Amino acid sequence: MTALVRAAALTNFPEVAQELGYDPGAALRRAGLRAQLVREPDQLVEADRVARLLEDAASQTGCESFGLRIAARRQLSNFGMVSLLLMHQPTLRQVLLTLIEHLHLLNERLAIQVEDVGSMVVLREELALSEPARQSIELAIGVLYRMCEALLGDRWQPASVSFAHEPPADPAFHRRFFRCRIEFDGGFNGLVCRAADLDVPNPGADPVLAAYARKLIATLPDDRQRSIDQEVRKAIYLMLPAGRATCKSVALGLGMSMRTLQRELDARKLTFKQLLNDVRQELARRYVANSRYSLGEVAALLGYSTHSAFTRWFGAQFGCSPEAWRGSRVDSPTPRTTRAVQSRARKYGNTAIK
Repeated sequence: MTALVRAAALTNFPEVAQELGYDPGAALRRAGLRAQLVREPDQLVEADRVARLLEDAASQTGCESFGLRIAARRQLSNFGMVSLLLMHQPTLRQVLLTLIEHLHLLNERLAIQVEDVGSMVVLREELALSEPARQSIELAIGVLYRMCEALLGDRWQPASVSFAHEPPADPAFHRRFFRCRIEFDGGFNGLVCRAADLDVPNPGADPVLAAYARKLIATLPDDRQRSIDQEVRKAIYLMLPAGRATCKSVALGLGMSMRTLQRELDARKLTFKQLLNDVRQELARRYVANSRYSLGEVAALLGYSTHSAFTRWFGAQFGCSPEAWRGSRVDSPTPRTTRAVQSRARKYGNTAIK
């Protein structure tokens, strides 16, 4: 089943494109999208087309912060009917959990996880896309940051933001946008904040309006069945870098027993092992291509405890060693050492944070 996203994902694309001297209408047509979609936010479009559109726009304009510039213009209302439900939740933690509950109405490729790590919380965010989608990731994390800021105001003071991709040549816009420490080449995509911030009462919350919003959302047409393979893939994307992508953990994360998950996958002639392998292949292409990651670090991010086990798996999948695959595609700086990354991983449950 093709994964879809609300056309609201294109909100402000024309304005940012025009500011950079790029023709938004022509760009949309090249991506196979109708130009008027930007005025039809509730229409559903292919998520992969939107991701390619953003990557092409960044490439053509030479603007590595294209996705983040769109996020800078976003408002909470861009979530559509779901926004009314979000703004009336009692705490930011409940806002995030409610957002996760309704992600299938917004973007079927997007996955978010709230993970408590001592006094801190890691907000992991991933897009289950087969191709690298730097701009879409930065847009998604930027929108999440803006949502938290809109709800908490000056009380929103995250500790850091992390991107798994390499830094831009000029990170000035990123520094202006995020009022916190930024880490590129991190072990995950997402934000880190204090747990206490998520539990501060929302003074604008109204339980009556929240209940009304839920009733409105329940009336929305929902003729698309939730795809179990997409849900499992998204869960694996989130859990794999943390070393927790087991069938049991994924089942628990999806609110079902392992037996039920296996039965649903069997009905679609799929196995958990197959989906895990597919996600590993997709992430391996991203991480191995970025030589700022040592191959030992890539092995850890893909859930392998030893470099040799990762090398054997990689050879079976791609027909060559990871060293040879990397050498044939990139010629960039020497990989960093993994000591600092491993130290952060131990501190935050395999979550890399500077």
